[in-house]
Amino acid sequence: MTKENSPHNSKPAANYHRKGFGLKDVVDVELKKDYDSDLIARLRAGGNVLTVNGITIKLAEAFGFCWGVDRAVSMAYETKQHFPDRRVWITNEIIHNPVVNQNLKDMGIDFIQTRPDGSKDISPIGAGDVVILPAFGASLEELTLLDTLNCEIVDTTCPWVSRVWNRVVKYDKSDFTAVIHGKPKHEETVATASRAGTYLIVQSFEDAEWVCRYIIDGGRKSEFLKRFASGVSPGFDPDCDLIRIGVANQTTMFKGETEQIGKLFEKTMITKYGPAKIDEHFLSPGDTICDATQERQDAMLKLVEEKLDLMLVIGGFNSSNTGHLQEIAHKRGLPSYHIDGPDCLGPGNVIRHKPLESDQSQSKELFFPQSGDVIVGVTSGASTPDQVVADVLEKIFVLRA
Repeated sequence: MTKENSPHNSKPAANYHRKGFGLKDVVDVELKKDYDSDLIARLRAGGNVLTVNGITIKLAEAFGFCWGVDRAVSMAYETKQHFPDRRVWITNEIIHNPVVNQNLKDMGIDFIQTRPDGSKDISPIGAGDVVILPAFGASLEELTLLDTLNCEIVDTTCPWVSRVWNRVVKYDKSDFTAVIHGKPKHEETVATASRAGTYLIVQSFEDAEWVCRYIIDGGRKSEFLKRFASGVSPGFDPDCDLIRIGVANQTTMFKGETEQIGKLFEKTMITKYGPAKIDEHFLSPGDTICDATQERQDAMLKLVEEKLDLMLVIGGFNSSNTGHLQEIAHKRGLPSYHIDGPDCLGPGNVIRHKPLESDQSQSKELFFPQSGDVIVGVTSGASTPDQVVADVLEKIFVLRA
């Protein structure tokens, strides 16, 4: 796989697969069995509201599996069918959901392990093995390493992510620095940054404000590089590399925040260089927030305006889009719990959940009201199957049985 026929150029190599293998109808039966739910289907048919034992469940209008995730999981199932006698690997996780990843392991798919420094140990992969790239993509460095192994590549990268890659490549070709709104350690942002040439990652609007003050007023370079040590390209020089910038994003961030960051940088460059020269110093990000992410955020914003006693947000603890859904409930002042599945609901009215701004889950006793009618808002991230949501609801109903 040379540079000119790599999977991210126009001439794909023979051992690179960007589409499925024509087995969608074959694997659909198994996918429906593993991930669909009759309970959720009934809830949808009933206006997303259901009352059992004094507990009223209100489901968000949009939740759960998005098209890109469904596509990635389906391709993984197809890959196992298409290469029944090959060893099949996934680089870390196909999506950020423990149930889906465990199902793939149970099918005999191996997962590439991550070293303590964050790098992936590809040493067990042999020639002729099959490697599935996840929905959030893979870095160019990772692809280069895989290229040396003579293995089959199945790329399930979400097309929304690819759109962002195309944008940062455009920035690089025009000698612009990519300012990426994202989380520096998230796999998608790592993959995007690898294609960006010169880049700076800002995780929040506060980060962006800090950078903009530096652009206008200057400052100590050492302080800048210390603050953004985990989010700049090698050799980054804020005095030279922030003269021409274009904004990009991790597709699962808040759309409103990305838009605010883009407008802030545009205003800053106008202030610095004047409106007549803005096109020489700033490129707009366009609309690269995933539609499904935005739909789930909009549905959550609507749901938290209703009368609710508490909110359950279901999804992998390392799922960025799920964390942002919980953030909406938190900002509304609504008691909320981010859980990754039914196992988080233990006996004795105990819940194991991941608080915002924490890397670790924790337990809380007596989280659920034991008397009176209770209204529970429920949503789930774009990597969460309906069956996982249904299993959580079944456990909630048992609390009052």
